[in-house]
Amino acid sequence: MSRETTAGAPGPGAAPAAVRGAWGRRWRRWRVLSAVLAVVAALSAVRVYSGQDALTSVGTVQTMLAFAVPIGLAGLGGLWAERAGIINIGLEGMMVFGTWFGAYAAWATGNPWAGLAAGVLGGAAGGLVHAVATVTFGVDHIVSGVAINILSVGAMRYLSVLYFMDAPGGGAAQSPQLPDFGRVGLPFVADLLQPVRETGWFLAADAAGIVTGLTSGMSVVTLIALALLPVSYAVLWRTRFGLRLRSCGENPDAAESLGVNVYGYKYAALTVSGGLAGMGGVFLAMVASSVYQEGQTGGRGYIGLAAMIFGNWRPGGLAMGAGLFGFTDALQIRGQGPAVHALLLLLAGALAAAALWQLWRRRPGTALASIAVAGGLLAWYRFTDTVPREVVIASPYIATLLVLVLASQRLRPPAGIGRQWRRRSG
Repeated sequence: MSRETTAGAPGPGAAPAAVRGAWGRRWRRWRVLSAVLAVVAALSAVRVYSGQDALTSVGTVQTMLAFAVPIGLAGLGGLWAERAGIINIGLEGMMVFGTWFGAYAAWATGNPWAGLAAGVLGGAAGGLVHAVATVTFGVDHIVSGVAINILSVGAMRYLSVLYFMDAPGGGAAQSPQLPDFGRVGLPFVADLLQPVRETGWFLAADAAGIVTGLTSGMSVVTLIALALLPVSYAVLWRTRFGLRLRSCGENPDAAESLGVNVYGYKYAALTVSGGLAGMGGVFLAMVASSVYQEGQTGGRGYIGLAAMIFGNWRPGGLAMGAGLFGFTDALQIRGQGPAVHALLLLLAGALAAAALWQLWRRRPGTALASIAVAGGLLAWYRFTDTVPREVVIASPYIATLLVLVLASQRLRPPAGIGRQWRRRSG
């Protein structure tokens, strides 16, 4: 019998390849949920072993949300911009615009929703400035973003002196007291799950604490921010508009040849990007705090970019990155040194799992390095009772660096990102 297959018939490896492809698609669909479940299980194991209940307590979850939401909104703004091919290093400045304009409108009208709208519009205006510079005039993306960050600080200081200096409770670096947004929740959930939380059972008590934290005393802005993640995914990956926008970030020449208005889509992406960052600024001024203060953003625009990179330019991964940074910040506030000390176990376990993965991929050198670091962390945990205060304070930034190092092996940015694209003449 001839070894050649007939024309059009599948080869002997076609069926296994199809099966692998189907399993790969299913895994990609559920990998974010699987990763979240794995993290919760690992945190539960560390909590049971170390006795640090602050790791998954209701207060920690609520504090984590307060820290993660502005980072996530900034990262989501970066996602929209970079999927269209524009590096938006100016997210920090757009958040600053959101904090000031949101605070001014809320103070002047007494309506927090007017503040939210003004903050979003202020951030969107910053996005339009970035679009004019990078898309219309071809300015380097990094230079334009840095200029916006510098401009925002000086301009908002000037406006604060102009409008807040003589107001009761205001000053050159802060606004008067601002109205607050309402809070929503499901109060019966806390009562229903309280007996489960008090048992301290592995996984069950932790899940109860997380669910209670996510359904109790949540700001309306937090709810809107959480809803924007699936909305952004649906728009960017399930609509014709999103397909065209992403094509501008992958191959603008091909997109233009198919009749896509590349300039228009880049402008739209940067406007949305700035608006999302501005909403993050409103959250900082009116939800996480009750006044606008100079320097309130505290580098969260840059951390949002790091979360977006960690998430591989996908909303699900971005949410995980923002949650990680928010969690380390929350532990710094809620758990202090002992809770951060317990995280050494979690890091050691993660590195051990990474070592097994590297061995499976036949990279013994990397695996041995991971095992050595994991052993050092275990020794640190075993022979100490806490970590230095400086490490506790720096833990969010250490987490940022570790995440970027671990994620750098699998990153796949849009192919046309950062390109100073010009429309073909003729």
